[in-house]
Amino acid sequence: MLRKAAAVFAILSVTATLVSAEISFDTPNKTTLQQEISALELSVPVAAPAEEKAKIDKEWTIMVFINAKNNLEKYGLLDVNEMEKIGSTDKVNVVVEMGRINGYATNDGDWKTTRRYLVKKDNDFTKITSPVLADLGKTDMGDYKSLIAFGKWAKATYPAKKYVLIVWNHGSGWDKSRAMNLTKGISYDDETGNHITTPQLGLALKEIGGVSVYGSDACLMQMPEVTYEIKNYTEYIVGSEETEPGDGYTYDLWLGPVVAKPTMTPFEMGKAAVDGYSNHYQQIGEGSTQSLLKSSALDQFAVLINDFVKAAMAAGEKDLVKTAASGSQSYAVYDNKDMGHFFDRYAATTKNADVKAKALALKAYIDGTLIVHNRVNEQYANGNTHGIAGYMPGYSFNSDYNALAWAKDAQWDEFIKWYQGK
Repeated sequence: MLRKAAAVFAILSVTATLVSAEISFDTPNKTTLQQEISALELSVPVAAPAEEKAKIDKEWTIMVFINAKNNLEKYGLLDVNEMEKIGSTDKVNVVVEMGRINGYATNDGDWKTTRRYLVKKDNDFTKITSPVLADLGKTDMGDYKSLIAFGKWAKATYPAKKYVLIVWNHGSGWDKSRAMNLTKGISYDDETGNHITTPQLGLALKEIGGVSVYGSDACLMQMPEVTYEIKNYTEYIVGSEETEPGDGYTYDLWLGPVVAKPTMTPFEMGKAAVDGYSNHYQQIGEGSTQSLLKSSALDQFAVLINDFVKAAMAAGEKDLVKTAASGSQSYAVYDNKDMGHFFDRYAATTKNADVKAKALALKAYIDGTLIVHNRVNEQYANGNTHGIAGYMPGYSFNSDYNALAWAKDAQWDEFIKWYQGK
């Protein structure tokens, strides 16, 4: 979100079901991500084995990781209060980990630590009344290991047949470069200066054991550069091509339909999240984008991308590519271009029949297979926002791109370097 600092040492003291895990945020990172995870030695209850899942009576556990340790703090408090309008039920758990910081909101007791809640229904919209399950003290919510610890704890303590994970905070797509005074990624902790990078987000979901639906209540995250990193650990991905308004998700409008129909499928759950968000901003006349992506469709998307890149590079129409890209729907980060709009524009101008066919096939795949639900409001309701944005810089290339899983499997980076060349 556009909404949505000394390092600290965090001791994750939780309920009796989780032994404290010490994480040092002062030591320079000289190990691989996997080595760091292994060194944690988190002692958590094991999730229910397959033969016991039939005995679990909860349909869903919805896990919301609210890093309000920045200028979004007031919206974090607002969103938990929205959740309390609905609350957990006998079929749905709503579990929150929320951190706060000095310098912004001072209401609701002005506590400045990290707390865990099982959200309970109430009629008080001015303060959080749900019971505090654990106060973890000061934690680094920009460290992906904190997200892992929360996810493992929530799944073990509140087992369900299906899981949702929402990461709530500022978001800036995949890129790690400096722009708009933000380091790109997600979950910025202003106290520690840390954030979760795109590869770290994928590792976190893997270590948590995956979920049925993942959502970024954050800006600019619905990109192949991000979604491809987490595709193996979630069935559906909810996200926005554009920046989100300060209020982000409208949780009561999403959770209301969920508790009314707790047996909903992962697709229905993701659709409810998109609709709850979009209905709110449509009602108040504020521009927004939000879409639901089917993770299993990303593998074939990469195949189609590579077929297109090969044909386009063989055709040699660099100027047509640049023109199509520069005129494609862009967002707060200008280099993020709606991919469906780009393929449509390029197909309309290319002189090569093979390129045209492959571009139109990609547009059709985005609209019919990859993006399974897409909502746009106000200025974006022009037919140019198809649910997924790709990195298409005009004149430069950020080498951080090479570390992405998308860059390893898809040839989009080769395509960028080719059309930028003379």
